[in-house]
Amino acid sequence: MDEQDSFTPMRRHGRKSRLDDAPQYDLDAAFAEFADRFGVADDGPVSDGPPFGDRWTTWDQSQPLQRGPKPYPDWVITDLGAVDTELGILKTGKEADVFLIERAVPDTDRAVLLAAKRYRDSKHRMFHRDAGYLEGRKVRESRVNRAIAKRTSFGMEAIAGTWAAAEFDALCRMWRDGMAVPYPVQIVGTELLMEFIGEPDGAAAPRLAQLRPAGDELRDLWQQLRDGLLVLARDGYAHGDLSAYNLLVHDGRLVFIDVPQIVEVIGHPRGQELLTRDVRNVGNWFTARGLPAAAVEALAADVVADAGLVG
Repeated sequence: MDEQDSFTPMRRHGRKSRLDDAPQYDLDAAFAEFADRFGVADDGPVSDGPPFGDRWTTWDQSQPLQRGPKPYPDWVITDLGAVDTELGILKTGKEADVFLIERAVPDTDRAVLLAAKRYRDSKHRMFHRDAGYLEGRKVRESRVNRAIAKRTSFGMEAIAGTWAAAEFDALCRMWRDGMAVPYPVQIVGTELLMEFIGEPDGAAAPRLAQLRPAGDELRDLWQQLRDGLLVLARDGYAHGDLSAYNLLVHDGRLVFIDVPQIVEVIGHPRGQELLTRDVRNVGNWFTARGLPAAAVEALAADVVADAGLVG
């Protein structure tokens, strides 16, 4: 504590306080006597931890604007008596790790699997490509912006919060626009909880890069990609780091993930470049499996036009 916050009891002019003569009670002994007299069981120390799992739900630690878009999907558990249990790690990355969490309500059959993305602290994080994405992304306090620019320890912590908040906001926006993204359940500090895309047994959906689609399946996945990127472009954004490794395929549905670096293209000096780079990065994967190259260039032109960057 700071010196001004410390408390030292005082006596006036050396006179004895009347409290010094008050009888001193042994509270443990008094409770034991009470318990014996009235038949109250002494179960030892009382714990405020959950009956199982790792922690109580963090739902109440998020403010309304730190929770996903309403109406909440039926599977979202908002009970404050729910318990979170960490089941394992889904993905490790340079900036964040993703864990599998079960959120369950004790003594019921209500439970849901969530993906918990946790951005690393400044000592273990490697934001090696953040400068280009953070360009034009500011927070309200000027001192925080200065710390971010100088990459101080505080600035690095602020960057983690900026990335987590940017991803949460982006997922909320994309979800409202009807894009296929994991539903963002809530954000607490630098932990983002979102819908788990996978099977009930905890098996995660495969990444697009893991698949070998052909024919109608390839064309269907390309159409889903095209639809999603055009929605994003019309909203004025680029994914910023799109590839076959941050697209999931679950039951034939293409799902966009990993969007902390989402870029507002109108205000960004490299907005058009980032738009077309996204298309060509993932487009190369499709052309290697039989998609005509002309389809990729046509989509690159369409996203630029729909974002309002030409004409």
